[in-house]
Order: sequence, then structure tokens, then C-alpha cells
Amino acid sequence: MTVNQWERWVQESLAEVEEALDRFVPADAPAGLGEAMRYAVLGGGKRLRPVLVLAACEAVQGHREAALRAAVAVELIHAYSLVHDDMPCMDNDMLRRGKPTVHVQFGEAQAMLAGDAMQALAFEVLTPETGVPPELQARLVRLLARAAGQEGMAGGQAIDLASVGKPLTEAALRDMHRRKTGALLQCSVLMGAACGQPGDTGWQALSDYGAAIGLAFQVVDDILDCTQDSAVLGKTAGKDEDANKPTYVSALGLEAANQYAQRLYTEAMQALDRSGLSVGRLAWLAGRVVDRQY
Repeated sequence: MTVNQWERWVQESLAEVEEALDRFVPADAPAGLGEAMRYAVLGGGKRLRPVLVLAACEAVQGHREAALRAAVAVELIHAYSLVHDDMPCMDNDMLRRGKPTVHVQFGEAQAMLAGDAMQALAFEVLTPETGVPPELQARLVRLLARAAGQEGMAGGQAIDLASVGKPLTEAALRDMHRRKTGALLQCSVLMGAACGQPGDTGWQALSDYGAAIGLAFQVVDDILDCTQDSAVLGKTAGKDEDANKPTYVSALGLEAANQYAQRLYTEAMQALDRSGLSVGRLAWLAGRVVDRQY
């Protein structure tokens, strides 16, 4: 496929995810809660996680409705984590996706509740009364809950907060980001794969691919935080350095961090080669993760 064809597929997928998010996130939640939830999740963001779900589902010729619901659910979890991460008790950030953060716009209490509600909504979306087999629902719920909880994102965020001002070894930094960022990206790939029958070899290969691009995403994020400005990133540039948080650039240096991102890309592509599946979309997305500029 040509670059234009890949781009068209991404844009079509993004439009489908956006429509589904608009449909699932209620405007009429009480006391302005719906407005805060929709502000947090609609009309912005890279949507990498939902696109990975859909690409992995296509690779295994899986259950499309289940995959779309999984794509919405993982984006809701991601959005809720950003709302809470930006709050004064954590990163205290004022800018997200090019606009004021949710707590700035709606107040801290409403931001906390909006994040809570989006987390709950993610699991409601995964468990419809009809349309998705119960066994698949349960598997998707387990994958997402594990990636979002103490084994994954929340555990990584806890390590991150506890590491301010402290030097971390490369291994400790890798473990933190494998949880904080990588787990949800890997989970996105595996949720898509769970919608079909990849076989043991395919499942392990997709898991390895997800782990590699999950870490690569964070390495590139750290690089961009040092090399781009806030207007390009849509969030506050240089905030990790200002907060004295360990990053791949502070641990390895800029050149070595770039080299590490390329090694992770190579690992991801090697994993896809082992999968025995039709993985063109996933391969292209890996390139987008490493080559992005924001």
C-alpha cells in the first residue's frame, strides 16, 4: 500500500473512533459532569491506542464490533489518566492537547470525578448486553484492567511520583515506563488480537511488538519534551526536566536515546516478522511512533 492509502485508513479509523466516543460519552451526566468528560476525551489526541486495537484486530481478522468497543475503552482509560496526571497533586499541568487542562477549566473536584467516570465507562463499554460474546468481554476486561492498574499504568505513575529528584538506573527507568506508558499501548495491541484467533505464536509476537513500541513511544516522548516547544506538542514542554524527573534523555543523553528508540523499532519489526500474520498496518504504525514530531 502507498503512504496515502495508509493515511486514508488511519483517518477513516480515527473518524470511526471519534464517532463512537461521541456516542458513548454522555453529554447529560449530572451537574456538568458530562461536559467535563467530553472536554477531556473528544476532539483531540493522537488516538494511537484505539488505532492499534483496530489494526491488530484486522491482522487476526477478528470481531470488529468488539474491537471498536475496545478502542473506545482504551482511549477512555488513557484520557482519564491524563486528567488525573495533570492535577495539582500529581504533575500540576496547565496545558493538554493544546487547551487548558480539565482541572483548570472545570475545577479540581470536577476533574477528579470526570476521570473516575471515564474509567468506569470504559468497562461499561466493554460489556454490552448483546453483540459481543461474554467470554470475549471477560478477556478484554481483564486485559484492560491489568494494564491500567498496579501492574501497569497506575503502578508506573506511583513509581514516577516517588522518583522525583532521584537518579534511576536504566533498568529502573525502563520498568517504570513499561508500566506507566508501555502497558496500555501493549494492551491495545493485545485487545485487538484477542478479538480473533492469532494462535500462540502470533499472540506472543504481537505481545513483543506491543512491548517494544510501548517503550519506544515513551523514549520518543522524552526526546520531544527536550526538542520541541509547547505549541507543537500541545502540552507543556520541558516539564519533566523542570520537575527534576528522570527521563531517557537525562539517563542516556539525547543521541543515545534516539539510538535506543531505533533499536526498539527494530525489535518491534522483528516481532511482526515472527507473527505469521498480515501486519502491514501495525508495521506502518510502528514507524509513525518512532518518527513522530509531536
